[in-house]
Amino acid sequence: MFRIRKEFHFSASHQLSHLPEDHQCARLHGHNYIVVVELAAATLDENGFVRDYHDLKPLKTYIDDTFDHRHLNDVMDVPSTAENMAKHFYDWCKARWPETSAALVSETPKTWAEYRP
Repeated sequence: MFRIRKEFHFSASHQLSHLPEDHQCARLHGHNYIVVVELAAATLDENGFVRDYHDLKPLKTYIDDTFDHRHLNDVMDVPSTAENMAKHFYDWCKARWPETSAALVSETPKTWAEYRP
């Protein structure tokens, strides 16, 4: 199986107000997010690619227009946890690129959430 990954960055705020008051994520705060999308294929296309990285530019546009420097509580229908965001990005990508196999979201350099069906 061949796999490619591409990384995207954005900054945003959020608040998980359903958590106990003393939980740090219950307070309004922000992160510098990293989103990684993974695509996989058993065979390569005629150019030797799983998919041309340039084809993934619409994800950059979507992230910039919808998430960058925004309050995530205003743009997501579910709590803006890294886990829910990973699922959201996976679904968005899978609808466009059938080779999508996973999406990862990082809120900090030491924390990652992944959605892989």
